[in-house]
Amino acid sequence: MIPEKRLAGGEEVVDESLIKRTKSDTGSSSTVATMGGVNNPNGTTNEKSDIDEDLHSRQLAVYGRETMRRLFASNVLVSGMQGLGAEIAKNLILAGVKSVTLHDEGTIELWDLSSNFIFTEDDMGKNRALASLNKMQELNSSVVISTLTTELTTEDLSEFQAVVFTDISLEKAIEFDNFCHRHEPPIAFIKSEVRGLFGSVFCDFGPKFTVSDLDGEDPHTGIIASISNDNPPLVTFIDDERLEFQDGDLVTFSEVQGMSELNDGKPRKVINAKPYSFSIEEDTTSYGEYKRGGIVTELKQPKVLQFKPLEEALKDPGEFLLSDFSKFDRPLLLHLLFQALDKFVSELRRYPVAGSETDAQKLISLVFSMLKDGNIDRVDEKIVRNFAFGARAVLNPMAAMFGGIVGQEVVKACSGKFHPLLQSVQSNLTGPFYFLFGGQFFYFDSLESLPVEPLDPDDLKPLNSRYDAQISVFGAKLQKQLEEAKVFVVGSGALGCEFLKNLALMGVSCGNGGKLTITDDDVIEKSNLSRQFLFRDCNIGQAKSTVAATAATLINPNFHIEALQNRASPDTENVFDDTFWEDLSVVINALDNVNARLYIDQRCLYFQKPLLESGTLGALCNTQMVIPHLTENYGASQDPQEKGTPMCTVHSFPHNIDHCLTWARSEFEELLEKTPAEANAYLLNPSEYISGMEKAGDAQARDKLERVLECLETERCESFIDCITWARLK
Repeated sequence: MIPEKRLAGGEEVVDESLIKRTKSDTGSSSTVATMGGVNNPNGTTNEKSDIDEDLHSRQLAVYGRETMRRLFASNVLVSGMQGLGAEIAKNLILAGVKSVTLHDEGTIELWDLSSNFIFTEDDMGKNRALASLNKMQELNSSVVISTLTTELTTEDLSEFQAVVFTDISLEKAIEFDNFCHRHEPPIAFIKSEVRGLFGSVFCDFGPKFTVSDLDGEDPHTGIIASISNDNPPLVTFIDDERLEFQDGDLVTFSEVQGMSELNDGKPRKVINAKPYSFSIEEDTTSYGEYKRGGIVTELKQPKVLQFKPLEEALKDPGEFLLSDFSKFDRPLLLHLLFQALDKFVSELRRYPVAGSETDAQKLISLVFSMLKDGNIDRVDEKIVRNFAFGARAVLNPMAAMFGGIVGQEVVKACSGKFHPLLQSVQSNLTGPFYFLFGGQFFYFDSLESLPVEPLDPDDLKPLNSRYDAQISVFGAKLQKQLEEAKVFVVGSGALGCEFLKNLALMGVSCGNGGKLTITDDDVIEKSNLSRQFLFRDCNIGQAKSTVAATAATLINPNFHIEALQNRASPDTENVFDDTFWEDLSVVINALDNVNARLYIDQRCLYFQKPLLESGTLGALCNTQMVIPHLTENYGASQDPQEKGTPMCTVHSFPHNIDHCLTWARSEFEELLEKTPAEANAYLLNPSEYISGMEKAGDAQARDKLERVLECLETERCESFIDCITWARLK
């Protein structure tokens, strides 16, 4: 489901005395950051209190309390602490799982600085997991963070509810996944990779994984107008809005008068669903005659999903989840490419070198050796070559994207809420559960991001800089353009923090001629900390833009950034004047309201500046690129108006919270605004008021006069005590 586009959308150091070193049963060394009153991954006493609603208010609204409790009881392993692993761990720690164990046997290299926001140049040569521990702990003191720095065994996985691998061979992945798949209960296994502009995710949540809520939406409801005594009976509804029931849905009835047999709470299956009616699988010929009233409510059905282990899925991947409907044949090619890369690395003990035609041809030959008759029509060697050149690089934008996807999959695995990444096909089994199976691979590429002109292999060679990974994909010339860019970021909330982190790691505005301006007139609140990861407890009450800018310069000291606290609006055009706008390279919106978006869009349209627009709403998101003379601008289209609620429904059948709020507001205005205003108008000039009512002579005028009479006579308050009595009676 895609949401409507108008979506609202200093360092703290862990005390070293709280760090303790332990030895696991297998003898591998680990480090655990213990924060007071929280469980460790091995399952000792959990003193974690109930959900901190001030901190997790946004998550509670999306997931619900029961889902959050399951999440808070989950232990997760993240193996591979390059850029992708760091993004996944960050998202899970902010979400508030019980514990996260960071695993990595490798040491920090210069290439890691292109994608990992945790590492600095001072960390070179340190173990990746150990170097991540303290800064990861700062994100959420209620989550236990521990590390493993030696080779993993299957026994190490048994204490986790979910395990994620971002840098592992296929042979080892198959071994671990088979263990997780057969474990009782099954351990959710996720394998994800980012290679240059290509990424993949594989999920295996076990042979029978129950999803309690597929979409997280509220159950559909409808107000009944009539029910026939037939087999099957026709149920019709008031026609103020179209129904959203479908054939096969299970529904329950309540508050039905006359045909009370339907009020037993028993689920009934919908058939022949139409916009304002449906039938149910029931014989009501012997039931009482329907009189009035009644509400139908959808009964959400749990579904059991059947996952295949990685070893089987590699041979028979089934239907792939599509990310781009213009690339129907691309997922199968990427499926082969990632397997070919694994063979390349296992044979040569290294990744292909950027710009090396020899390595590219080696990878192409491996792909051809894996082809099966009828599997794929042809191989685009240009795609394989681009894959080979960037295979060693973990790019931050790709890591951020896949870090969000994988983080959400872990939440699904631990909570059972929302449908996992699984191309589903319904089986022929019947009953309350529906077993589903299908493709478990998701592939994505962003080859459109490459420069239009062919890249010179010499331009891809490393320069011994923190941007070498990025240079191996885009070339040194484009990197120089990024460093000299002048960028305007509007907003520094959840999206703004992510954008600043990405831009800093990419080297945007980090050159001598580059500059990034960020503005936000808001201050940091506690509820921001669960998703705006650049902020800490000690920053509450401080300006968002200033704190975010300071944190971004810690990620990349070369970041040229200026923080302002001005609202971007017509009132601040003396600050953001014509000279400011004319000098910009690109504008990035991180806003939470439509009016501000429309204003920025109009300024970008006037000055012919590219605009990157995006928004989030719960688990939904959207993005739009506005390129001058190429795409339509943000304000060129409008969302459909939100469905209004007819007042007859509000006054007669208020059946959800929106109706009740509308009714309450209507009553409030009538009692405390409209009626007193009418009474004052009468008292100011009685004869003129009465004359006006007589001329109107309609039912509305009569209602007004009756309310005035009630206000001044039958319910008139002579003292403060009378007012209290009147209010209490109301």
